[in-house]
Amino acid sequence: QVQMVESRGGLVQAGGSLRLSCAASGRTFSIYTMGWFRQAPGKEREFVAAMRGAIGWNAGTTYYADSEKGRFTISRDNAKNAVYLQKNSLKRKDTAVYYCATDPVGSYCSDEYNYWGQGTQVTVSS
Repeated sequence: QVQMVESRGGLVQAGGSLRLSCAASGRTFSIYTMGWFRQAPGKEREFVAAMRGAIGWNAGTTYYADSEKGRFTISRDNAKNAVYLQKNSLKRKDTAVYYCATDPVGSYCSDEYNYWGQGTQVTVSS
């Protein structure tokens, strides 16, 4: 059984930093793209970042939503089946439930992944 479990998010002051982690189990995910999405209150889930798996000409390539470039960094540890999201210079608008995901059906930025974590709440206060 495949499981993806995010670390606890929490409450962070604006301008602060937070690192989320996500551990996958039940399968080896090193070859699969892993991504992060978020859903703010009253909004649809949106793409945040993704990182290619360990094979292919684009292995390890990272992608970011335009609004997050320079503030967020995605990384992964294939030996641990884990993916991370380092978030810096946090803003109120970053308040959302953050989800990790892996094994996309289509594009890395589309909301179509086969496996999802349960989500973790991140709240940024002013």
